[in-house]
Parts: sequence; C-alpha cells; structure tokens
Amino acid sequence: MQKYNISKSNYFYAIGLSYKKADADIRGHFSLDDDSKLALINQAKENNIESLVITSTCNRTEIYGFAQHPFELIQLLCDNTRGTVEEFQKVAYIYKNKDAIAHMFRVGSGLDSQILGDFEIISQLKISTKLSRKHGLLNHFTERLVNAVIQASKRIKTETNISSGATSVSFASVQYILNTVENVSDKNILLFGTGKIGRNTCENLVKHTKNEHITLINRTKGKAEQIAGKFNLLVKDYANLQEEISKSDILIVATGAQRPTIDKHIIQTNKSLLILDLSIPKNVNENVDDLEHISLIHLDDLSKITDKTLEARKQHIPSAEAIIKEVKSEFNNWLETRKFAPTIKALKHKLNDFATAELDTQRKKLSDFNEVQAELISNNIIQKITNHFAHHLKDDNVSTDESLELIKKVFLLEPSKKNV
Repeated sequence: MQKYNISKSNYFYAIGLSYKKADADIRGHFSLDDDSKLALINQAKENNIESLVITSTCNRTEIYGFAQHPFELIQLLCDNTRGTVEEFQKVAYIYKNKDAIAHMFRVGSGLDSQILGDFEIISQLKISTKLSRKHGLLNHFTERLVNAVIQASKRIKTETNISSGATSVSFASVQYILNTVENVSDKNILLFGTGKIGRNTCENLVKHTKNEHITLINRTKGKAEQIAGKFNLLVKDYANLQEEISKSDILIVATGAQRPTIDKHIIQTNKSLLILDLSIPKNVNENVDDLEHISLIHLDDLSKITDKTLEARKQHIPSAEAIIKEVKSEFNNWLETRKFAPTIKALKHKLNDFATAELDTQRKKLSDFNEVQAELISNNIIQKITNHFAHHLKDDNVSTDESLELIKKVFLLEPSKKNV
C-alpha cells in the first residue's frame, strides 16, 4: 500500500479459511476463542504488525492485516490455534490489497456466508475491530474500510430482501427440526449453551415450534435464566445435564467450547435422540455415532438444506452486488486521494512560506498595512490553489503520478530523483 501513503513497506492481506474448502474438523483446528484472539493480538504487536482485525465464526476464520508477506499473518494464526501451516496451505486463501478489500466487502455483506444472507459475521467484525482499536492495532485505513463494509451491509439488509426470513445457522437448525420431526410441539427439547447462537436458536424455537417443553442449561446458570425469563422457559443446573438429556427427544448443543462437551458416556438413554451440534470446533464427540438410537447432525449438514426462501434470496444477489460496488467505489475514491494527500499538504506549506515572506515584505513597506485583511486574502488564495490542484489530481483523465511529479518539480517539494 506504499503508493497510497498508508504503509511504507507492507501490503494489506486477507488470509483465512472457510466452509468452502475446509470441513468442520479443520475449521475447528483454526478456531479462535477470546483468549486466543488476545494472545494473537499481543504477539502481533510484538512482531510490529501495524494493523490487524480477526474474525472467527462457525464457518470461517480470517485475519485482515498489514504485513510484508502473508506468512507473517499465517504464522500468527497457527501459533495461536491447533492448526498447522501444512493444513492451512491445503484449504486456505490469501488475498492482497484491492482483492483483500473486495473480499471483506463480500464477507461482511453476507454474500460469502455459508447460508446466503446470514449477517451474523458483521457483528463479529464490529467486535473484532473494537478489540483491535482497544489494543492500538487499528490504523486509519482499516477502520475506514470496516466502516465502509458495515455501511454496505446495512444498505443490503434494508434495501434488498436477501435476508428475508431468518437466514442463520440457528434458523437452519430449527427448520431441520420442523422438516424431520413429527409432532415437534410435543417433544422435549434441551438447549445446551446460551451464547449468541444459543440465544438465537432459542428465539427461533419459541417462534416456530410452538413448543412448551424447552429446557435450557448453561455452565453459567445466570445467563440461561436471563433468556428463560424472556420466553418463560425452564432452566436446569449444569449438574443435571445427564438427567435432562435422558428426558429429551431433541438435544441442541451450542456451547462454543474448544473441546467436546457431549460424548456417548453422558447419554444414558435408549430412546431415539436427535442431536444438533451448532459449534465450531465440534462440541459433540463423534463417538456418539456408536449409539444406534442417536441421530447426529452438524451445522455443515444444516447449511446444505435449501428451501424456497433460500432460492428466492439468490434473486437479490445482483442488487446486493450493486450496493457493494457503489460503497466500494466511494472507499476506493478516498483511497486514491491518499496518493496525493502528502503532496497537496507539502504544496500548501510551500505556498504558506511564499505568503509569509511576501507579507513580511509588504509589512515593512506599508505603514498602514492591514495585517488581518492581508492574511485572510492570502489564506483564501492558498486554499483555492490547493483545491484546484486536488480537483485536477482526482480527474480520471489525468495521469496522477505524472502530475504529482510535475507539481513536486515546479514547487521544489522534494529533491529531484535525478539528483539522488
């Protein structure tokens, strides 16, 4: 990004992996919890990374940041997760500069989501940006880019119907239950984990199943009670998990832990049990498949479900892309101005020097010299001149680089390259 005067020696990269090439197990290896994100940020600062934003969701883990080489960011990711460089190389993607910018727009606008139109990623991006800012790891470019992506996301959500109906993993899980379980309103449903996905799942369960037999369990009982109070649901202690599983017909696991929270040994029932694992890494041990009466569904399976609503959303992709194009164009226009901002600033200083020298001369010559009026006139003239040059440099029909060199040469803003 040297020519934009953003970074002298570094490039802007987006590195990561997503559901497109990495299955749930591999994505789990590269998943970052809050502690891992903080450790990564601290390591980045030690390595003199100037700006960095991390996203880690159920369907992707990405780092947007400045580096001389993308391996610097890849190493940060691998050092703070269970993933290896070899695994990363098999399934990952690397975007540079404007391609990285374009990628963030698609991700933040829900067009690259595992379920089309899922906007949960944008809240993750906001939280991650806030974290980077807090730790002094967010430059003006990255903050402006994220704000542009947020703007595009808001417009797509309000101006198109690409997110009509619920489009998240939490809704897909409830839709799966409705499509596969008979008399779902009479079934006992246990929701284990009341983080963001758990809360959204709970809301969709109440809204769409009309089930009055929903029980919540969370390691921190108070969090479950807050949600239960909103929907008048039952809450049980974490110590009663095994007992509640035995009573359940459907178990939804949304615990978001780094290791499985459910395995076959905790399931002490012989009746049929549908388990939906909405976590990355997987929070249900695959050994539950050893139990013949258990049906285990993971979120990768849920994302393959297509319905009429999802097909209808695809019709709004062109409108969403048009909005992205418009907002990205505004961002790119700002980026182009970064090319000549230092030259215009230097020109303004040079003109101010001219004005100061001339005002000193006139002040000595004229006994009735009007200081205030003279400075006002000179400042207005300088502003008009610099604005004129700026408008000239913004002209699409003008070679910005050639014009910048000419301005520098005429006004002696920096030593001629021939003399170096």
